[in-house]
Amino acid sequence: MVVSSSAQRLARVLITGVSVVYSLIGLVYFMGGPAVGLLAAAVMVAVVSTHYVNMRAALRGGRPPLFPATLALQAVVTYAGDHLLPSGWSSIAAPLLAGTLLVFLALRWAVPLVVLMMVYEGATMWIGPHFAVITLFYVIAIPITGSMIYVLVRLVRVAADLEEARAELADAAVLKERLRISRDLHDGLGRSLTAIALKGDLAARLMDRDPASARGEVGELVRVAREAAQDVRHVARGYRAMSLTGETHRAAALLESSGVSCQAHLAEVTLPRRAEEALAWGVREAVTNVLRHSRATTCTITTSLREGTVRLEVANDGAPGATAEPGTPGAGLTGLAERASQAGGTCTAVPTDGGGFLLTMEVPA
Repeated sequence: MVVSSSAQRLARVLITGVSVVYSLIGLVYFMGGPAVGLLAAAVMVAVVSTHYVNMRAALRGGRPPLFPATLALQAVVTYAGDHLLPSGWSSIAAPLLAGTLLVFLALRWAVPLVVLMMVYEGATMWIGPHFAVITLFYVIAIPITGSMIYVLVRLVRVAADLEEARAELADAAVLKERLRISRDLHDGLGRSLTAIALKGDLAARLMDRDPASARGEVGELVRVAREAAQDVRHVARGYRAMSLTGETHRAAALLESSGVSCQAHLAEVTLPRRAEEALAWGVREAVTNVLRHSRATTCTITTSLREGTVRLEVANDGAPGATAEPGTPGAGLTGLAERASQAGGTCTAVPTDGGGFLLTMEVPA
């Protein structure tokens, strides 16, 4: 797990500081003599060390290598002092153990254990009502300190999850942009490159017997190439605004110049930008497929409005012996389906009787 270095560093400083401050209280045992003081110092180092090992792993999002032995060891050194030293040692180290329990154990187990620790400390420290405030202070310190440690560790983990999620979102955004560029290049340049290839082939055939017509085709080729260059610039800038009417007019002109009779019947309706762009891409992809995959002689482009839905139909008649478009959608038709779905509509493409093909797209008006 990737952990935020700043959050981890802050939590580590706070938890270490709290554990050291609590343990330094044990220095008062030197008042009972050097031997008792040194024993208290050794127990204090054991408590801080085991707590540090456990918290270091927790802040990294895992568990110590020897877990649960490290948890058991911290519990032992926390309460062993009650038998080796004058009473009251565990009240100093218990708040740290509470934090470790809350971090590593399920709350349904950790909370009862913390409550049990509070009851134990209250019972062992009670020496009369005159010291009730001191007893209450040490008892309340257990859940308060434990909760603080638990919250700090959880904050570090949440920060790590957020950083990981942000990295994944960044990767997803990059992938989405790559897919957009790939789809736009396929949908936008497919028609233009197909037209360039057709017109270049036609110009080559006309070069000897009809130079004037060949020059006209070369001129058309140059125009289409410029449109392709403009499409590339639009894709690079992420600008994809398209007009259904404009795309239909260009499609009709391209089909007519390629020897395919085209009729267009567009319903007069104002569409949302996303819906209009989806339909315009539908016209472009359908015309690209007509030029690339069929030997159609006629093509019709029709839109109709019914019950708040605009329906686009692009149909071609194909021709005997033509290479029919595949029934299974390819990359272009898959991209159209995605565009239609983003606009809240649907897209289908099916072969028709006689070798033709029908592309249908419906989007909300």
